[in-house]
Amino acid sequence: MARTNGLKNQTSAEVSPDILDSEDTAAIKDSSEQLEDIQDIDDVLNSLKTLLSTVEKLQKVRQQEVGDIKPLLMRMLDGELLAGEELEQLKSGVSGLVRLVRTYSEHQAALAKAQPARNLLDQVLKGNKAG
Repeated sequence: MARTNGLKNQTSAEVSPDILDSEDTAAIKDSSEQLEDIQDIDDVLNSLKTLLSTVEKLQKVRQQEVGDIKPLLMRMLDGELLAGEELEQLKSGVSGLVRLVRTYSEHQAALAKAQPARNLLDQVLKGNKAG
């Protein structure tokens, strides 16, 4: 309905509270979905960082703490007695194996958690490919 007010014309329109509520709800829903999407992307990226960290730890434990003790383990399992430096190397290697098994378990959990990153990376990197 139009009203005149001395100097200028004003149009007043009444808006149903139902319309405002549904528009506000839709805006809130859209912003919350965007926030969830951002959080999902952050979670995916953080899972990739965690996976990278566990890969580094796994490689470090394999190289520095376990080394090449497999031949010594095989000899010991074949019933040979080891002494001196070989025995010390084996003791050190076995304690490293315990850390290796724990780190491997952490790596497997991180790998499973990072799998959703494949879909995100496919979507993001697909757009970067030249035709």
